Amino acid sequence: MPEPLLTARLSRRFPHFRLQVALELTAPLTVLFGPSAAGKSTLLRLIAGLDHEGEGRITLEGRTLLDTQQRLHVSAGQRGIGYLPQRAALFPHRTVAQNIAFGIRHLNRAEREQRIDEMLALVDAQALRDRKPPQLSGGEKQRIAIARALAPRPRLLLLDEPLAALDAAAKLPIVACLQRSGIPLLYVSHDLAEIWNLPAQALLLDAGQITARGPLREVLAPHRAQLLTQLQS
Repeated sequence: MPEPLLTARLSRRFPHFRLQVALELTAPLTVLFGPSAAGKSTLLRLIAGLDHEGEGRITLEGRTLLDTQQRLHVSAGQRGIGYLPQRAALFPHRTVAQNIAFGIRHLNRAEREQRIDEMLALVDAQALRDRKPPQLSGGEKQRIAIARALAPRPRLLLLDEPLAALDAAAKLPIVACLQRSGIPLLYVSHDLAEIWNLPAQALLLDAGQITARGPLREVLAPHRAQLLTQLQS
């Protein structure tokens, strides 16, 4: 059994809801699946360090990022974790290259340019380098947002339904880009058609608790009727 990349035991209380989970990530790609309001986005924000109201412990590659009992909280920017929300806002007045460069300003100019070229090649967007976001389609914008999230080479990338606004044809090349990146992914979705063919492990989150885990198709097989509905819509 491989050593877990990430372990998390977390609790977060709301007036009418409680998130309480224990998880380990060992696979290059893990899908977090569940209905709306199950707590998926809250869980990602806790792991990323963007929500400070939870309790528990998080380790990444053996490094402790959060331990509320010990009053230890590593800031989001120091965790080595990337986070891409559903609507990742690009800077509208900056070019694609400048957007990708935003998170790698610590590199020297030559290194930045090389990394930008690598990311554009990864997402097949070399021709978009000098364009600005208003000149891009929805799918192109999301590819650039992914390139920007990958550019700092995070130890783990959290994706909160990043393709929800795109049609099926636009999703396929973006999913392929993510798989080529080599960066471990925790991928949130409630769209079975989007994830059914991914070589992934899955966590099923419902009402704030992980109710199943394992190979994706085994975990999500009971939801195949939903898959058929989505494919026919």
